[in-house]
Amino acid sequence: MERRNFIKQSFLGIGAVSSSMKVEKAQFKLNYSPKFGTFKHHAGEDFLKQISFMAEVGFKGLTDDGMRNRTPELQKKIAEQLQKHDMLMGVMAAHKYYWSEPCLPSGKENYRTEFLEHIKNSVEIAKRVNGKWLVVMPGTIDGRLDMGYQTSNVIEVLKRACDILEPHGLTMVLEPVNREIPNLFLTTINQAYSICKAVDSPSCKIMNDLYHQQITEGNLLFNIEKAWDEIACFQVADNPGRMEPFTGEINFTNIFKRIHAKGYKGVIGMEHGNSIDGKAGEKAIIDAYLRADNF
Repeated sequence: MERRNFIKQSFLGIGAVSSSMKVEKAQFKLNYSPKFGTFKHHAGEDFLKQISFMAEVGFKGLTDDGMRNRTPELQKKIAEQLQKHDMLMGVMAAHKYYWSEPCLPSGKENYRTEFLEHIKNSVEIAKRVNGKWLVVMPGTIDGRLDMGYQTSNVIEVLKRACDILEPHGLTMVLEPVNREIPNLFLTTINQAYSICKAVDSPSCKIMNDLYHQQITEGNLLFNIEKAWDEIACFQVADNPGRMEPFTGEINFTNIFKRIHAKGYKGVIGMEHGNSIDGKAGEKAIIDAYLRADNF
């Protein structure tokens, strides 16, 4: 079926997941991975039904930054549902995030100890949900230390974390975040790249969140190319607004075409809101990814 007609016709069935009607499944080229709540108006509040709906319309993974805070029983059920639908478990938080404290850059032992304990706990969670990618954010700048010392502190503790993760084949992914949150230590792809090179481990890579990087530095395709060997996964949202593709200024079709051509097999975390409320907004998200994937 021609893609244009598919878009129009597939929407007619969306929302009928619980009935005898069937939704035609999109054959996406990349592993676009929604988060819980993205399709709650179609699938309801139940997480397992949301996963089923994601799979039924063609999405190939799940993004859940809050997985570490869910009960082991729910984690197991989520993993079983993902396995049932042959979906990937996307990125999840590896530790407690610090938005206003110089956690890892400070080099203080209490922060290091807590961080490494969270990394150990994340190994068990990752095993439970068949996860692979664990997000790490170092915290804020320590104004009492020069950046060179702070960077050395971060590198040292990340190496210790890799000693924990490597035997399990798990990867922590460093996420540079834009300066809308003041004084964060890690903000750019080139900075994350240099840290990963210094750590020198398959368990320390980059998560390239295109929303944050469009705000901080732009030059998205250039930075993807330059940092490619250290990028493990992507998250997306358009800018301004942090909504679905084509609500802002980023050319997602060109970006997805480029990373697909490079053989990317990881997840594309859909880390954005819905620009339109209700079922219409959820349909608009599916439309946006069909459009972005049309290359």
